[in-house]
Amino acid sequence: MMSGQLHSAYKSKTNFKSLMIVFLLCSCLVAFCFYLYAAYISLFCFKQSGPTNVDYHPPISILKPLCGIDTDAYAKLASFCQQHYPTYQIIFGVREKTDPAIAIVKQIIQDFPKIDIQLVIDDRVIGNNLKVSNLANIAPRVRHDFLLISDSDIKVGPNYLRQIIQPMQDDQIGLVTCLYRSQATNPVAAFEALSISTDFHPSVLVARQLGWMKFAMGSSILMRRSVLKAMGGFGAIADYLADDFMLGNLTAKLGFKVTLSDYVVDHTLETATFIDLVEHQTRWNRCTRASNFSGYLGLFFSHGVALSLGVLALSQGAIWSWGVFGLILAARLLMAWAVGIRCLKDSVATQLLWLVPIRDLLSFGLWVYGLIGDRIVWRGQEFRLLWGGKLVRATQTSTVSVVPMIQQKEVEQSRAS
Repeated sequence: MMSGQLHSAYKSKTNFKSLMIVFLLCSCLVAFCFYLYAAYISLFCFKQSGPTNVDYHPPISILKPLCGIDTDAYAKLASFCQQHYPTYQIIFGVREKTDPAIAIVKQIIQDFPKIDIQLVIDDRVIGNNLKVSNLANIAPRVRHDFLLISDSDIKVGPNYLRQIIQPMQDDQIGLVTCLYRSQATNPVAAFEALSISTDFHPSVLVARQLGWMKFAMGSSILMRRSVLKAMGGFGAIADYLADDFMLGNLTAKLGFKVTLSDYVVDHTLETATFIDLVEHQTRWNRCTRASNFSGYLGLFFSHGVALSLGVLALSQGAIWSWGVFGLILAARLLMAWAVGIRCLKDSVATQLLWLVPIRDLLSFGLWVYGLIGDRIVWRGQEFRLLWGGKLVRATQTSTVSVVPMIQQKEVEQSRAS
């Protein structure tokens, strides 16, 4: 009898192992197809844009929320004042009278007297996202029908406005956003930036190709003033962490298209320590999970390197599993090269392409970690993320929850019923 039980247990364990191998192989196939598809569409990167209409240049209001000073802050902010564009205004906003960015803005106002530049200092708060509160305080100064929201650490060339406005000739387009190249200030920042150009941006290109663009990126968000008003203004996103995602998502829900510009802006990443990297990526992952849970789960199939290593381990290093790993690795590096180097001309990807597999393993670990918990650290403060991406301030004495937000949603629904 004992031998029969052992045999049954062994057989059950073997069947489970076989099922896991089959599941991981199917997942690897999905990842392989994703890599090749992203590499393929990168060949046509930005070639879908229509011709530039030099006579189309409606006035634009640029909204620049500031908090502190970024590296090369003057050069980045001044690049928006050097546009080859007939009519535009720039509104800088800070919340504190002691913010060091004020001195730089005043210098810019002095250096570019022909540009309509304003500075708003207002600490009024309309929600837990202080950046959105800053934007709301800037909004009353807006003069034009097109709004351009851009993070403080973005640098652009003189033809930026002429290019990013072009899609707006189509009345069905409500928002235009941009990809970005990350310039790293140290090795840790470079290791984080590597994932942006070789992992995140390929998924953005695939989303655009498949018509799934229902989000925006804070690097550049050009939208119609009427669309912002229709969604309820900045107050509609004042309690959301991913304000850029929400602007794109709400635009799509209103029936307008969200599209990607053919312009790529430059961005500086200043992640100082490995702990900062983990906190940043955890915040990003949990925010994505809270905002789009099904999309977050779908990212599992993009981690081909980790999945193929799982196959290798479960098969105990069988020769065929090494073949699977080799194919996945080759496809992964091809996508990283095609998007990060060939398409985006990203300097970090050019230098550190060989580190992509190691970066992928860290990304997979952080993806798994992002499945649990609802706490994030943002600008030195601790928050809880509710279902949908809303922010709630966390108390210092509270404990970290490890209940997935899908369960949290079920609890909320049961209470509502």
